[in-house]
Amino acid sequence: MVSPVGSGGRRLDDKIAELPHDASYYSFEFFPPKTQAGLDNLQARISRMSRFQPLFVTVTWGTGGSTAEKSLELATACEKDHGLTTCLHLTCTNMDKKILDNALATAKEAGIRNILALRGDPPRGEEYWTPNEGEFVYAIDLVRYIRKEHKDWFCIGVAAYPEGHADVTHPEALDPADDIPFLAQKVEAGANFILTQLFYDTDQFTKFHEMLLKYNSELFGKIPLIPAIMPIQSYQTLMRMTSLSHASLPKDIHDRVEAVKGNDEEVKRIGVEISIAIIQDLKMKTNNHVRGSHLCTLNLEKSVALTLMGSGLYVKPSRESSPTRTNGDVKNRAHVDHLSPDKKKDSKTKQVASNTSPDGQDSEALQAVNISEGLGSKGREATWDEYPNGRFGDSRSPAYGELDGWGVSLGVPVRKALEMWGRPESTNDITKVFVDHIAGKIMGTPWSTEPLSTETEVIRSELLSLNEKQLWTVGSQPAVNCAPSDDSRFGWGPRGGYIFQKSFVEFFAKEDQWNAIKERIKDDSQISYYAGTRRGRFESNMAATDANAVTWGIFPGKEIAQPTIIEEVSFKAWREEAFALWSEWERLYEPGSPAARLLRQVTERFWLVSIVHHDYKDESALWKIFV
Repeated sequence: MVSPVGSGGRRLDDKIAELPHDASYYSFEFFPPKTQAGLDNLQARISRMSRFQPLFVTVTWGTGGSTAEKSLELATACEKDHGLTTCLHLTCTNMDKKILDNALATAKEAGIRNILALRGDPPRGEEYWTPNEGEFVYAIDLVRYIRKEHKDWFCIGVAAYPEGHADVTHPEALDPADDIPFLAQKVEAGANFILTQLFYDTDQFTKFHEMLLKYNSELFGKIPLIPAIMPIQSYQTLMRMTSLSHASLPKDIHDRVEAVKGNDEEVKRIGVEISIAIIQDLKMKTNNHVRGSHLCTLNLEKSVALTLMGSGLYVKPSRESSPTRTNGDVKNRAHVDHLSPDKKKDSKTKQVASNTSPDGQDSEALQAVNISEGLGSKGREATWDEYPNGRFGDSRSPAYGELDGWGVSLGVPVRKALEMWGRPESTNDITKVFVDHIAGKIMGTPWSTEPLSTETEVIRSELLSLNEKQLWTVGSQPAVNCAPSDDSRFGWGPRGGYIFQKSFVEFFAKEDQWNAIKERIKDDSQISYYAGTRRGRFESNMAATDANAVTWGIFPGKEIAQPTIIEEVSFKAWREEAFALWSEWERLYEPGSPAARLLRQVTERFWLVSIVHHDYKDESALWKIFV
């Protein structure tokens, strides 16, 4: 039953005001996973993490309201099912006002009283864009609108950029001093707290804090300024996130992570140490004026738990102490697999009985914390997905999908994109973009914003051949048989292990091209494929419940690790994003221009195809089918 409007929820500015003047606090950020199984499993994870008693949690919002339904479902569950003070992110550009009004009404009905009002990305082809009458252009428009329509029901947060806000069209213009007057206007319009973009350079944050106080000590001296801290989960995620957010990376941090980038466990361990140092450094440098820490979880729990413990922000309960929060079912399975709809519903709403004894509450809280740390058999099960769960991770993981929360994005500034990709007017022009990337002449494509990895360089000639045939590749890996885990090209994980890989390739192709390939491989039992179009057509020679583990590792004293999986549910989720990137590319150009028309045609007519060859001992088996 939905709670009556006005019941249950708390404003986070009220909660901060109630704290002792020198008390530290922390909060968590979650994003809605791309798959239902991931969302179900996230509920169990949030239930455990609620035992850390965060002051509040935030739920992200996809560009243009793309995750509206899932974001509202998750935010409502956090508030109502898990008893957590919840803040819903909202962006205002590129979004239908009806979606915005519905989001605010739904949040209000659920008792959610906190909104983080963000601008969101302006249209890529901004020079061709004229906002409709009454449309929101800046975050301040959203702040004013919420205040006008909902009075003081919502506590409103706004974003700040300690190193300056990089406009998508002029990313070089990074000067926080230029942004402060606009931040002041948002506060004066009714904002109640400020949440920063992630950063790793505490000196930059300290300078920004001092600039705020110098600009207007009365205005900025009272409003909570909460720094966003993202524990480093992988080298690749760190590089992508700092690039997208234009956050500087101090040399000592870069060098520490660079030295162990092939060892995922070490990267995470160092990431925790860095997060702890940032929290402690900020407390000291701001003389405890900045007391909050907003932890961007990426829907993972172990690094967050270790950061809270190591920084002293959270102390494990003991049987001599009684926790203040008792809700949440720590007995929930660590991850939900193939549950019936009724059981899935139960896994999200189950609560600890209200008559649990203090000792029982304490024991359950301690158990939940231990599980989040990855301790014991339950902890190992709960943190089964701690390694990167992006495009090729396990679709059941809460972390499956976007490891950076950025949503569908070209990942490069407009000027840089136009410089690399030009203005394609034929499929040959598009082919040149893909070939130039494989050849190392340009940095990336809309589907891969980085140069080829050392692993992919092994199959560079094969990829060049495919792309020259207008089979435009967006993902691939070579076959590997028993490579040492510290191998400079294929290695990952702890030392002393061995790595195995099946070869696979993903590409866009015209329908006649795909039909010809399909005919050649139809009788080959060593080949699996998935193929689909933007309009929803789908073909596969696999059962719906089958999954291909295409990368696995064997390590001393550990279970087999399978970080790379290709399956129907993950392919379909990726297909939506892959075709959306064609649309993002199209937005660079004037509507109706030759480039825009060409990219629209490709989006509508091409297939996305994923092919796996199961014989990992034959390095050339997959590539022979394209000869």
